[in-house]
Amino acid sequence: MEFFRIIDKQVTQDIIQDKINPLSLESFTETMFLIEDKGSYFSGATLWGEFKITYDKIKGGVRFTLLDCPNAFVWTITTGYPPERNKIVLHCTINRKQKPAEFVAEIKEFLDEWEAGLLSNFKKLVFPA
Repeated sequence: MEFFRIIDKQVTQDIIQDKINPLSLESFTETMFLIEDKGSYFSGATLWGEFKITYDKIKGGVRFTLLDCPNAFVWTITTGYPPERNKIVLHCTINRKQKPAEFVAEIKEFLDEWEAGLLSNFKKLVFPA
């Protein structure tokens, strides 16, 4: 399953990569935080419990992956590319075609939380014309 949020805020790839990382999770979300840095991944708390999580800087922004999640949950925060080049694209996927409505609602809650955090943290940034 695939989920998108288009956030009407102009930022650059560099701003996303500078501001969003394992140490800043708590400033973007209410239910996520770093527990311990393990080098190539970190232990982090999420809405669904504790997971091994990777963090990567990617073209356009950042990617997080829940390594030991049975749904292979991954989300990216990017800009500069379709579907909206001048906005923030919050995108997440799981490796299932269907899930119970309750789980889908939790994913939407997760996206709501990130959207609010992105808008709050980037509200004063002005993208150069």
